Amino acid sequence: MMINTIEVAVPIHVNIKPCLPISPFKSISIIKPRKRMTKTEAVEAKTTVISGSFDRTVGRQLMGKADFCGNGLEKTKSKKRVFFLDVNPLCYEGSRPSLQSFGRWLSLFFDQVSHADPVIAVFDGEGGTEHRRQLLPSYKAHRRNFLRQLTASQRFSRGRVGRSHQFILDVLGKCNVPVVKIEGHEADDVIATLVGQVLQRGYRAVVASPDKDFKQLISEDVQLVMPLQDLDRWSFYTLKHYIAQYNCDPHSELSLRCIVGDDVDGVPGIQHVVPGFGRKTALKLLKKHGSLENLLNAAAVRTVGRDYAQEALTKHADYLRRNYEVLALRRDVVVHLKDEWLVERNTHNDSNILSNFFGSLEETGKKVTYQNRLHSSNG
Repeated sequence: MMINTIEVAVPIHVNIKPCLPISPFKSISIIKPRKRMTKTEAVEAKTTVISGSFDRTVGRQLMGKADFCGNGLEKTKSKKRVFFLDVNPLCYEGSRPSLQSFGRWLSLFFDQVSHADPVIAVFDGEGGTEHRRQLLPSYKAHRRNFLRQLTASQRFSRGRVGRSHQFILDVLGKCNVPVVKIEGHEADDVIATLVGQVLQRGYRAVVASPDKDFKQLISEDVQLVMPLQDLDRWSFYTLKHYIAQYNCDPHSELSLRCIVGDDVDGVPGIQHVVPGFGRKTALKLLKKHGSLENLLNAAAVRTVGRDYAQEALTKHADYLRRNYEVLALRRDVVVHLKDEWLVERNTHNDSNILSNFFGSLEETGKKVTYQNRLHSSNG
């Protein structure tokens, strides 16, 4: 019998120093959320929270003029922001794992984006993709774990994986950023759950990640900020941008992905079983019915389109609902927002901490080069 454990590590205590338009779309019905964990499952879930007592800055909320736009200015302006940092994708330079990449994007994030606002970093938990892969074996089958990949490509000494992970934890801890990692859950689901808790407390939420899956969270009070590799900067992505790009509600876009598939995440679309059912047909039907569940319910009782579309929606309804369960973010992960995660960050020593981080990486790189050369000469 597994026992619920909570591991808390306190980092070194260092004295370190956009308003959205109201959506024009009517609310739409969506598929019922994933089945919640049973009490037994909740007890068996292992949670790792790495946090500490974080310093407060002297009360200032850094929000530039560019952070605000559209209607409802005063209402949104009064809400403070909480940032969620999706760590894993920042640890890659293209497809190559890179701690330097993590350090660069973290430095730009503190300097350009979060300033003194609270930041919560989230890691993928071990076995986080297993539930979705049981539903769909091709789900993220091409993606590899950052730390495991480092083991295979940079195995110059025992404990390399632990040290790589510790590098990241140390710099986040010293910068007063709590880290959350929930065993058996992807960071996406943990962030989605915590975003809901932040909103309930009256804050705005900003998710820092290149992952497009987070677009389904976008609302008047939820924004994304995405790293732009070519421009070497972060860029905010709001509900206004979303509507301009897709001309639909975020729930409708998720429904569209369930129908046409998502090659990046390894989710096949309906065209794999019904070749004539493409994006154009899906957009037309969703524009009329609003969501995948509404569309499937309508198709079950009456004709909603041409024969091939009608057959696809009735014969392959379970296929589409499976896609929804795979692509929709969970918002019921067993994790609880802590008050100390919501304090302003003291930013005074950020530059020194990050400078030391890059210095440590450079020194480690020199040792690796020496040991590799030594190994080659002895071979």
